[in-house]
Amino acid sequence: MTGAREAGAAAGGGGGWAAMPGPGARAEEEEREGAAAGPARLCGYLQKLSGKGPLRGYRSRWFVFDARRCYLYYFKSPQDALPLGHLDIADACFSYQGPDDAAEPGAEPPAHFQVHSAGAVTVLKAPNRQLMAYWLQELQQKRWEYCNGLDAATWDSRASPAPGDFSQGLVARDNSDVIYPHPDASAEKARNVLAVETAPGELEQAAHQPAAGHPNSSNFSFKQWGTELKNSMSSFRPGRGHGESRKSVFYTNDEWELLDPNPKDLEESMVQEERRKQAPEGNKGGTSSGFPFDFGRIPYKGKRPLRDMIGSYKNRHVSGDPSAEGPQSSGGVSKPAPETQLHSQQEELERLKKDLSSQKELVRLLQQTVRSSQYDKYFASSRLSEGVPKDALDLLHRKDDQILGLSGQLERLTLERESLQQEVRTLKGKVGELSEQLGMLVETIQAKDEVIMKLSRQLSESEDSTSSPTGVPGSPASREQLELDRLKDSLQGYKTQNKFLNKEILELSALRRNAERRERDLMAKYSSLEAKLCQIESKYLILLQEMKTPVCSEEQGPSREVIAQLLEDALQVEGPEQPEQAFVKPRLVGEYDIYGFRTVPEDDEEEKLVAKVRALDLKTLHLTENQEVSTGVKWENYFASTMNREMACSPELKNLIRAGIPHEHRSKVWKWCVDLHTRKFKGSTEPGYFQTLLQKALEKQNPASKQIELDLLRTLPNNKHYSSPTSEGIQKLRNVLLAFSWRNPDIGYCQGLNRLVAVALLYLEQEDAFWCLVTIVEVFMPRDYYTKTLLGSQVDQRVFRDLLSEKLPRLHSHLEQHKVDYTLITFNWFLVVFVDSVVSDVLFKIWDSFLYEGPKVIFRFALALFKYKEEEILRLQDSMSIFKYLRHFTRTVLDA
Repeated sequence: MTGAREAGAAAGGGGGWAAMPGPGARAEEEEREGAAAGPARLCGYLQKLSGKGPLRGYRSRWFVFDARRCYLYYFKSPQDALPLGHLDIADACFSYQGPDDAAEPGAEPPAHFQVHSAGAVTVLKAPNRQLMAYWLQELQQKRWEYCNGLDAATWDSRASPAPGDFSQGLVARDNSDVIYPHPDASAEKARNVLAVETAPGELEQAAHQPAAGHPNSSNFSFKQWGTELKNSMSSFRPGRGHGESRKSVFYTNDEWELLDPNPKDLEESMVQEERRKQAPEGNKGGTSSGFPFDFGRIPYKGKRPLRDMIGSYKNRHVSGDPSAEGPQSSGGVSKPAPETQLHSQQEELERLKKDLSSQKELVRLLQQTVRSSQYDKYFASSRLSEGVPKDALDLLHRKDDQILGLSGQLERLTLERESLQQEVRTLKGKVGELSEQLGMLVETIQAKDEVIMKLSRQLSESEDSTSSPTGVPGSPASREQLELDRLKDSLQGYKTQNKFLNKEILELSALRRNAERRERDLMAKYSSLEAKLCQIESKYLILLQEMKTPVCSEEQGPSREVIAQLLEDALQVEGPEQPEQAFVKPRLVGEYDIYGFRTVPEDDEEEKLVAKVRALDLKTLHLTENQEVSTGVKWENYFASTMNREMACSPELKNLIRAGIPHEHRSKVWKWCVDLHTRKFKGSTEPGYFQTLLQKALEKQNPASKQIELDLLRTLPNNKHYSSPTSEGIQKLRNVLLAFSWRNPDIGYCQGLNRLVAVALLYLEQEDAFWCLVTIVEVFMPRDYYTKTLLGSQVDQRVFRDLLSEKLPRLHSHLEQHKVDYTLITFNWFLVVFVDSVVSDVLFKIWDSFLYEGPKVIFRFALALFKYKEEEILRLQDSMSIFKYLRHFTRTVLDA
């Protein structure tokens, strides 16, 4: 397996999803640098069997393996942003075709292999047998690693992140929620023994070499490049992605269903469609809408069922465009009625059209008769009363006849135009059919040409072999030798296939045993948790029984003992002897949270009780909220879509960051935000700039060094990473502050910078935390924010006072009435961005938005905190109680 892994590293390319073989030496050099920089990702070109009927064949696709989900994505080309589809490798099994006895001795052995996943079989084709064996071994290895990793998976439904996506700061080394068991030693030994040997030669070129005719091949023209770019960009447009109709899905509280319409509704919709077509004849000059519903004439009769509206809309589409194809017009739904029923309804529609045309002709004749009789009556009466001359009356009669003749001619021309339009539509349909037939004929001709060329080559080879004097192919010895060589090749192929299939059977058996063991352990844990739940329910029932009878005395009754026992059970951390610890360390109330902050203080008993209550409330929120799971899934989908391109600012990313960054992705996103804001500074500095500043600070004394040393242990004393002089975070904090004091001597060091750096170091390395501090001080905040005068900070407090009077006028007037200077509290919020002012879960979600959007986030969160507790502050009526409440009320806000 070691040789196969090395060959796979060469063939897979070093860039993973981002490894795109471009033209020119520069792209190849970048790929080599990427291969030397990090672990290789499994990616390359394979041919996938797809299509139906005569169009079924192999198409070259770019395959990339995603280790986080154990998916094998395939794209049309490496430049595409959205995949055409994926194969689930976690529950897949593999097989390939052995040597064919009927194959020719000189022919290349087949390189087809099959992936059985999700009830479907996908046939893939590699350029040669060596590359096929490499892909099979790599996919088996990835499946083995992923399935063994399920033993250590948390009970969260989120997908596990990639190993490179874990946080890089101080909290990364404390993320011990997952315990990885040892793999099955016997199965691993069998896998090593039965590994198929592959030569690493030429695999690197073959993995990235596209198939013949692919746009990335050598005979690539600029015209094909334009077509390929247009095809890849079309995936960004809605509803035009590689033959798949991408539709927006709207979720409602009710469950809607699509029903096929009955024939009566279909017939009524056809008649309404015919009336809609003829409506412009009577309403000339009006604006007509392309939407099939007439909102001005249909009376509102309450809520109309959605399935009725969808059914009528589908009926109108079927009746209005009978030539449209079923899967495209109905979005993949089968035809609403059988062919016979549709044929009868079309005949009924033709009959109704004929009746309608005859009725129109009759109405026209009646209108002409009525109009002529009215004219005769009018002119006869006017002639008797006024004595109109006979010539004028004859002239009016002639004009009337001309008008009637022109009206009839106009109607005839209208009918002729409609017939011509119908004929044009019919001709267009025939042209489309002929185009499809032409395409099929062209493909058939190409296939026949290939067969002819192959037969010609075989004929020429046979002629050359018969004309050469060296060998006599017709002799019995040569035939026996060829037969012997063919049998040897077949034997070797069958041995290799047998070894591979034995290995596959052993792996599948081991995975099945692991899955059964996990199921048994989960059932055992479920039983123990159910028993524990029954015990807790019984305790609560006893407690309720005790609470029914009121106790007036202050003696320690049994109810108090039950309450104390329940509190102890809720706050205790389960020991390693409990069976649940074999899988997951539960996030119960411990001494420290996942960020390293102490949850329960040691000295003050009152504060300890308040901290316990806060910890229980946080645990209740974690147990009742399912939003964290959906947020994690959204982040996984976002990173899967940005695998082969860089992250960029977008409304989608802003909404995800505002919802909160998951713990495992926070290091990556924070580093990207810092790089985004400090790109202009890093471009003007030399490589190793941070190390140069740090070396200068260690060699020479700085006026700020003394104050930095005094504040190191006072930075975050309640965090285990900064609690003692030997803590790991103390030295990193010292290095970053000293380097920044040399970069910005005007500020040097200000109290507050240490807390900013300490929070940044929890998820970032030293150099990234240094640039994070540069971002906050030199990009986000005004110029004099952290100088000795703190002028910018005071300006922000004036701005916040105006905002509070505008957004929360009742609270502002209440504080002004009691002369409470709340800026003494909010000044520290702004200076250190809420560090040590709110609970850790809320703090890091504030920092998520702050690093992406900037300082406006601080004003918004400050206003939100006051709004959240506005009613409680308004109930306080003296200045001392208000000020005391403002000092600690932010620690009671738990819902991030």
